[in-house]
Amino acid sequence: MVILGGLFFWHEWSARPFYINNFFNRFALKIVLQRPEALTSLHFLEPKGINGHNAELDDASPEFTDQLFEYFAEEYEVLKTYRNEDLDENERISKRIAEYLFEFAKEAAPFARHNYPVNQLFGVQNSFPSFMESQHQVNTIEDAEHYISRLQKLPRKFSQALRGIKLRTEQGIIPPKFVIARVVEEMQNFSNTKVEENILYVALKDKLAKLSEIEQAEKDAILQQAKTAIVEDVYPAYVEMTRYFVGLADRADDRDGIWKLPNGDQAYRLALKLFTSTDYTPDYIHHVGIQEVARIQNEILEILKSEGFDTTQGFSAAIGELAAQEKFYYPDTEAGREQILADYQTIIDEINDGLGQAFNIPFDAEVEVKRIPKFKEETSAGAYYIPPAIDGSRPGVFYANLYDIKATPKYSMRTLAYHEAIPGHHFQIVVAQGLENIPYFRRFAPFTAYTEGWALYAERVAWELGFQRNPFDNIGRLQAELFRAVRLVVDTGIHAKRWTRQQAIDYMSANTGMAISDVVSEIERYIVMPGQACAYKVGMMKILELRAKAKESLGQQFNLAKFHEVILNNGAVPLDILEELVDRYIQENKS
Repeated sequence: MVILGGLFFWHEWSARPFYINNFFNRFALKIVLQRPEALTSLHFLEPKGINGHNAELDDASPEFTDQLFEYFAEEYEVLKTYRNEDLDENERISKRIAEYLFEFAKEAAPFARHNYPVNQLFGVQNSFPSFMESQHQVNTIEDAEHYISRLQKLPRKFSQALRGIKLRTEQGIIPPKFVIARVVEEMQNFSNTKVEENILYVALKDKLAKLSEIEQAEKDAILQQAKTAIVEDVYPAYVEMTRYFVGLADRADDRDGIWKLPNGDQAYRLALKLFTSTDYTPDYIHHVGIQEVARIQNEILEILKSEGFDTTQGFSAAIGELAAQEKFYYPDTEAGREQILADYQTIIDEINDGLGQAFNIPFDAEVEVKRIPKFKEETSAGAYYIPPAIDGSRPGVFYANLYDIKATPKYSMRTLAYHEAIPGHHFQIVVAQGLENIPYFRRFAPFTAYTEGWALYAERVAWELGFQRNPFDNIGRLQAELFRAVRLVVDTGIHAKRWTRQQAIDYMSANTGMAISDVVSEIERYIVMPGQACAYKVGMMKILELRAKAKESLGQQFNLAKFHEVILNNGAVPLDILEELVDRYIQENKS
């Protein structure tokens, strides 16, 4: 029996698997096994005593990316051999999702380098320190030694990434001038930081401090190794990367949209397809955005008027009057920032205890609130979320940007917490991770319109459930939705209509009432992530459309909690498949 079991495993791993779910799981496992950083984040091998990957870094070479696209093409041919008539309904859905991903990969392969892998928002230069601080766990001395190993191997990863950047330069794929200026400043500040104050050293020191069973002398020895690695390996890698970008500045210009790249218009349509999982044109998205901006602004003005604000001068003046009131802000001190984090946690704990009427899904997963690390907060977005480890050894984390105190008015905090944590990203991702009736790749499927659409929809659900009774909190919710509607306009404006960075900043500033520091970082984000900003509103509108359809079709039979089960219990999916799932729910529940 052991021999037969071994032969079956070998066949399922090396040849065409007998069962399609084995094919899906093999595909996902082969992908993740090539990415040691992803393995660290998922943390599912460590409980089995396997942890060597924690000493390694991902391959950032252009050759690795090319091989990945080749592997996708090979696996797509295998997938085609499974006949739909041999599959059950859930397997057919999985197959369709996989076909969607493989088809997109085939279409996107010629544009694999139409991006800026080092920019002010993400890339090896700022993702590595964040990853080491937030996701590399240190529970033993061996874990700490793996930490040191990763520091020592950083030069190789930077060298691989730099090869890809040089290939892009040869093709005329060069970031705008402001991007180069931002990353040069960021990397110079990072490598000029005193070692003992660098996040890589401080994070390791903090992790070791929690290990009471280890002698201080052993901890000191590890920290000395870390200091040596930062000085001899990490900092020189940053200096080399900085030197290249300083030289690249002379070849850059101030054109900001992806339209300037080779076949840039086609590349943008692909970016929109990737992030919205639709074939919507830039013109359509732009027009919808303008309509939604007007609608939401009118709703905000009605509330402001009812609260005694002068709305006769239009939206910008009225929202500016609201934003100018000091009562809505915390003290611009470290104590004030600590209070913001504490209040976020209170908001999350409150709604987590009150979701019963809208959700039947069991949920018990901790989420922490932390400040975005100081070294990158100036150029980061207002917030982001890091999912928990699968085994529960590391909680989900909601990172809040506290760089500019004026960017965190009290009336916006509930909405942001609902989006990033509960019932938004944290809720949706933890539910997906726990699904047992779908293959692993569906638990982590990268459909941004679904995931971000859900998080934006979650903001509205929280309001509908009564968690934003204060009219100013409701303005905060509407401002957040307005912000996403404006994104439709400025993203398509920059990348399809050839707006300048300043045009986009002016439009967003005039139409949202956001702090200028947030506006600038957001516009600069859209420039380096074409299409991503459109996913939020497109996804939310589709979920609301499907909910309205279900309500109208089912009448008294409609149940909000059951609707949410349909949306959440299939993992992330393209929007057209989501509609099919809701249509099936409607048919099954019609009386």
